Amino acid sequence: MEERVSPKTVLVVDDESNIRMALQFLMEEEGYAVRCAADGDEAVEEIKKSPPDVVLLDVNIPKRSGYDVCQAVRSDPNLDQVRILVVSALCQHVAIEKATAMGADGYLTKPFSTADVVDKVRTLAGRSN
Repeated sequence: MEERVSPKTVLVVDDESNIRMALQFLMEEEGYAVRCAADGDEAVEEIKKSPPDVVLLDVNIPKRSGYDVCQAVRSDPNLDQVRILVVSALCQHVAIEKATAMGADGYLTKPFSTADVVDKVRTLAGRSN
């Protein structure tokens, strides 16, 4: 009997519904199980409730910034397997450095190439085993 492998999970965190839907569709097309959150508090709650393999995280989100979400995840030793890919319109070097300092595993700027998102998520999800 063939063993069924659960799909890798991705949590999409963005306050813009069109970006959430586009990333959700893209990740589902790639075979990932996808959940979504619209703000930082919801993101942290979702991550703690059921840690995803990869979080696609916007920086400028309501209630708690993406930086704060990243820091909350990295400060919890039970979540060390969660990989975080920041996807943000902020393209300044200082924003990228700050995300990395807060524990992000990668950074993509908006507008993003769907191929880049898929490649980065594949790489990060593979590392989360």
